[in-house]
Amino acid sequence: MENHAEVLVVDDDPMVAEVVTAYLTRAGLRVRRAADGPSAVASAEAHLPDLVVLDLMLPGLDGFEVYRRIRELGPVPVIMLTARGTEGDRVRGLELGADDYVTKPFSPRELVLRARSVLRRAYPAPPEEQETPPVPEVRTIGDLTLDAAGRRAVKAGETLTLTSREFDLLGFFADHPGQVFTRTELLQHVWGWEFGDESTVTVHVRRLREKIEADPHHPRLIATVWGVGYRFDLPNAAAAPPHAADVSAAARPSGAAAPPHAAGPPGAVGPRDAVAPPGTAAPDPSGTAAPDPSGTAAPPAGRSGDEGDP
Repeated sequence: MENHAEVLVVDDDPMVAEVVTAYLTRAGLRVRRAADGPSAVASAEAHLPDLVVLDLMLPGLDGFEVYRRIRELGPVPVIMLTARGTEGDRVRGLELGADDYVTKPFSPRELVLRARSVLRRAYPAPPEEQETPPVPEVRTIGDLTLDAAGRRAVKAGETLTLTSREFDLLGFFADHPGQVFTRTELLQHVWGWEFGDESTVTVHVRRLREKIEADPHHPRLIATVWGVGYRFDLPNAAAAPPHAADVSAAARPSGAAAPPHAAGPPGAVGPRDAVAPPGTAAPDPSGTAAPDPSGTAAPPAGRSGDEGDP
């Protein structure tokens, strides 16, 4: 698919459209062009492309509306290419489900690499063409069922509406339960980028939690490990042992003074340089924290498990 894919380039700047078209064509991709919102939607309605490279500042219809209308036609991967470089615009585009976001000025070679990465993940090669052994076609994780061949995710009998990148992220987490990954590592493994905006990962994790967690504000599957990244916990994994302080408290005679706060196990992850609020135990000077019985690392005070950066 990657070498025969058709890309719809939507940009009202003739010079930008020409450069993007030249580089994508040189990379072996077929390219169609549209210079405004209505013609882009009409072109997609006539023949759905395999990938859309979409400028946001378009005459007729803005890029966000064009994106919504094209996505109504089918699950087409979209790379947003725009001069709008503010964080709010990037987050809005990613929250809508865009697969990538590139700001102008940009490197045409980088755009080609990102286009190929999006195409590989949206249209995976047949098993006989894959270099690595394929993962099991169907996996069950609690009330979640992942169908790798059909690229479907079902939760409690209902099919989830996931973008191609959200499905890739969920599949990667499911392949590596219990392992902690930084956002940089997730960009490398899931997006195929050696560098990029790490807020892309934050937005996708939040959107994924909203779709697979019973309570996205208190996630049980995708845990935030503060100061590091994210970890995928299997729902039937063994519970962590009780907190050492809780064990010692249960064993103390009534009225006995509490011992100093016990340190967590070597290598445990916790907030670094945190100051404990009144009424809570002080952080361990070693920089480690005792395991949370819930199986997720505790966020800093005032932060919930699904907001902000790890």
